Amino acid sequence: MSSPSFADLGVSRPVLGALAERGFDAPFAVQSLVIADVLAGHDVLAQSPTGSGKTLAFGVPMVDRIAADARRPAGLILAPTRELACQIVEEIRTVAHSRALSTAVVHGGVGIQRQARLAAKAHIVAATPGRLEDLLERREITLEHVRMLVLDEADRMLDMGFKPAVDRIVAKTPRERQTLFFSATLEGEAGRVAAAYTARDARRHVHRPTIEPVPAEVKHRFVHLVHDAKLDALVTELGNESRGRTLVFVRTKRGADRLVKRLGAQGMQAVAMHGDKSQSQRDRALARFEAGDIDTLVATDVASRGIDVPNVTHVINFDAPEDRDAYVHRVGRTGRAGCAGAGVSFVVDDQIADMRRIAAQLGLSGEFDRDRGPGSPASPRPRSRPRSSRSRSRR
Repeated sequence: MSSPSFADLGVSRPVLGALAERGFDAPFAVQSLVIADVLAGHDVLAQSPTGSGKTLAFGVPMVDRIAADARRPAGLILAPTRELACQIVEEIRTVAHSRALSTAVVHGGVGIQRQARLAAKAHIVAATPGRLEDLLERREITLEHVRMLVLDEADRMLDMGFKPAVDRIVAKTPRERQTLFFSATLEGEAGRVAAAYTARDARRHVHRPTIEPVPAEVKHRFVHLVHDAKLDALVTELGNESRGRTLVFVRTKRGADRLVKRLGAQGMQAVAMHGDKSQSQRDRALARFEAGDIDTLVATDVASRGIDVPNVTHVINFDAPEDRDAYVHRVGRTGRAGCAGAGVSFVVDDQIADMRRIAAQLGLSGEFDRDRGPGSPASPRPRSRPRSSRSRSRR
């Protein structure tokens, strides 16, 4: 039986057009599982890892269920980090525009006044809990018109101590809202919170993608460095005469385009592949990469799922992968068919703990602790003492 299309799932014509322009002609597995239930108005609990396409799994039906004349904001997406909140808005912006909906992102670290103005006027807001609470305390925004609430990477929000802030925020939304809960696990505390936030008849979906092991022929390196040294380290890696086709992974579409420009300024040609590229643009980029016209392809996780190119000698994690599965998915693009390959991961100070855990899960602790790179601190800094949940939520 063939997989359903976006049209089969009930997606509207304007959104279908926006998806087609970006090269999304068929839904990923988690999207096939979730979209129809969300469009039908059900609360949804979904277990799905990072990089599986879950943003559009909730973003597409949210756009179709919110009217352009709805009181605002009508959709609220809570995310644990500013990076993820920005990535969510990047991912759904063009889809939202297809139905005359506006989007805004709310997070700490930037001026609050402009964010407040944009968020108050937006149909859909993606926010970190701390900054959103700031806006609520200042009465710059109201949640009384929210009809759809999404908690993305909910387990991670709990791990980071956000539950009290999330509880306060959820309490300010209407009780008759539709709630979508996305998490890497639905067990333990995450499952209890999911049950508290969603209706009893919520639809439950578990998506466990098959992850192939990293080929034994791959040599793994973890380059410990400060953030400002990443570009120079990448230029050094790309200047290695022994490398061939190279995949460079970043977390965001904007980051991919920016990195290609920065490499160009260093005299190095590269091409980007991400979800905002049309299908024809992606096809051309991949064809140039396969033909050897360009030997460096900068990609995001979701866009990379269409890449199956032989003789990739190096995979470089310019931005750290979210978890073990993302690491395996990325680095598994090299070392195929018995050929040697190299997986190189840049590790900055605030990612040491997360990357050490990933390395341990893959049996690569020795490689992680051994390797040092240009610009590296003499040794990993000790982890700071935990801050209060209130201060953590300002991210």
